[in-house]
Amino acid sequence: MKQRKKDGKISTLYKKYQNNRDVISFFSGAMGLDIGLSKAGLHVVIGQDFEPACVETMKANGHKVLGGDIRNIEPETMLQLSGLHKGEPFLICGGPPCQPFSTAGKRLGINDPRGSLFMDYIRMIDYIRPRFFIMENVKGIMSAPLKHVPAAEYDKNDPKQKLGTVLDVILAEFDKLGYKTVYGILDAVNYGVPQFRERFVLIGSRDNEDIFLPFPTHFQMHQNPEYRWKAVGEAIKDLEENPGEYSKLSGDRKKYIHLVPEGGNWRDLPAELIPLAMGGAYESGGGKVGFYRRLSYSQPAPTVTTAPAQKATMLCHPNQDRPLSVKEYARIQQFPDDWIFTGTVAAKYKQIGNAVPVGLAKAIGQAIIATADKTSTIQTKRFRGTSVHNKIKNAMELGGSDGTN
Repeated sequence: MKQRKKDGKISTLYKKYQNNRDVISFFSGAMGLDIGLSKAGLHVVIGQDFEPACVETMKANGHKVLGGDIRNIEPETMLQLSGLHKGEPFLICGGPPCQPFSTAGKRLGINDPRGSLFMDYIRMIDYIRPRFFIMENVKGIMSAPLKHVPAAEYDKNDPKQKLGTVLDVILAEFDKLGYKTVYGILDAVNYGVPQFRERFVLIGSRDNEDIFLPFPTHFQMHQNPEYRWKAVGEAIKDLEENPGEYSKLSGDRKKYIHLVPEGGNWRDLPAELIPLAMGGAYESGGGKVGFYRRLSYSQPAPTVTTAPAQKATMLCHPNQDRPLSVKEYARIQQFPDDWIFTGTVAAKYKQIGNAVPVGLAKAIGQAIIATADKTSTIQTKRFRGTSVHNKIKNAMELGGSDGTN
């Protein structure tokens, strides 16, 4: 976990809003992040997304949403719709895509976040001035250079080719806004999610508060089973008889996946069938671990993708010859069973696969609430054995409720 400090006194300008726990969400998708924050004890007042299926999903679940391109949305509009004032929201959250796009015919750089929707996220934070913000993204953003070139063309003297320069730009933009930041890579499996899923998470504080990333709550090994990693079986095994809708596998793909054992992939196929099953990918480089992949009930799932029936990103049921169903996907991402997803089956997979797991989002929310409530301090000289977990867990639980009545 890395932290950037800001000098100065805690702002008193917005002190009258210090008890506010309202959240404005951007790039909300299917609301995995929002659900987790709600479970932590926060109140998401409005969401935003460009994708029509995501907008309809939010509406179907009774949430206020502003659909449309964030580039065409004024922050004043979001405040008006939320019923809040400048400086009043507790939190702004979102995962802005940081890949560049062309504006007015100008491309700023192959990887430059200043030419992406990230700057519109910055624009919202700058105007609305929430007490905290969350920005989440793919883990590769930590090491991404501003300029990608083939290895043979690499120039060590070109500062834009230096690893991590994308993150440097992002941090500099938040620094201009006066926000103290902390950031790092979090793996959802360490927060009670039955899935390995690493995400870049950056938290910002307007008022120079002692923000921190959430401590792990679950571990690969622990004397108490309650604190061990969660496996796929715990999430979906009860759905075997009634899995709900799912994509169909083509005849050949179904034939090959039938030969793959639980927890296996293409490498477990008979040697003489592998070239036929893999097609052109057989001669390509890389591990190709996603080809003909079948989950194991006794292990966490790999990162769920947006297309579990595709050959290269296949995520099949542990003992049935089919991809995971939409409902099984949602369970692994920890959506409530009564959560409604709209659109085609493919659109539902995409919404779920792009979401932040609910358990990870809840842990992030609890950490921020613990900061706001000043209950986040852990005082110890040295942790021994598994007692470290109890101390961390107690400190985290002081930060907020689970959102249930």
